[in-house]
Amino acid sequence: MLADPHIPVLLTPILAQCAPVTGVWLDGTYGYGGYSRGLRGAGATRVIGIDQDPDVIARAELPEGIELVHGRFGALDQLADVPLDGVVLDIGVSSMQIDEGARGFSFMRDGPLDMRMSQAGPSAADVVNRASEEMIADILFRFGEERKSRRIARGIVAARKDAPISTTLQLADIIKKNLPYPKPNQPHPATRSFQALRIAVNDELGELARGLVAAEAALKPGGLLVVVTFHSLEDRMVKRFMQIRSGNAPRANRYAPEAEADAARFEKVTRKAIEASPEECAANPRARSARLRIAQRLDAPAAYTDPADIGMPNIDLSQGDIL
Repeated sequence: MLADPHIPVLLTPILAQCAPVTGVWLDGTYGYGGYSRGLRGAGATRVIGIDQDPDVIARAELPEGIELVHGRFGALDQLADVPLDGVVLDIGVSSMQIDEGARGFSFMRDGPLDMRMSQAGPSAADVVNRASEEMIADILFRFGEERKSRRIARGIVAARKDAPISTTLQLADIIKKNLPYPKPNQPHPATRSFQALRIAVNDELGELARGLVAAEAALKPGGLLVVVTFHSLEDRMVKRFMQIRSGNAPRANRYAPEAEADAARFEKVTRKAIEASPEECAANPRARSARLRIAQRLDAPAAYTDPADIGMPNIDLSQGDIL
């Protein structure tokens, strides 16, 4: 059985904001099953868990009332067999994946440079060894907000000429050598670059955009969309989606003609993002960067939202001979 090493991030405020929890819920990022068990314990009659990681599917032992489906939450509207009372999405990498060095997510553990949540498709090693210097720099800057992206990309391309970059510590050392020595209490120099590569390899922002649209289609009127994010790119996309779909999107140009109002599909439950309490942050450092946003589904029919409209940066890996 999978042991749950920590309480899921922001579970207490989720249950408080969503009370009473009833009906059928979907947990789009099952992992250790903490959110699913929390929802079930709070009153959900049934919880559908989704996870793309084969290891999660193979190891899970499911309590009564919880089921698990192998898939991606970007297709949750196709994986759910009934209209949903709630959808919970915890965006990003799970502790289980980070803690296993063989998965290649962490610069703190030596292992193959992999980072694939689904264990399929191109790996992080494929990206750093095949992509052009320009594409690597673009990935690091746009997905990791790394200001020194061009310097790091040059260092990666120079290093791979001598030998393929195949391990996490090998890449972390290359990044470290191409950045100024960190000041005390600053994050590890490889933090932003590893984040960016992970996002690119797993198409995390594309999956988030698809998941938000899918949740809109799957939720019944009155159903709740609950999203926990861990960095600013994700949070901006969720915030923008909820603004647009609640009919409160700011005008890009105040001098332009006002666009015809679209029917609201959601009403925001949280007016601003909820952050973890100091007590939760002390018990679980991963919670420090977490942001929670919740919206309630209205009656208007679901419609498509263009990922560009919610601020999703996009890089086509097929253009870099990676796929």
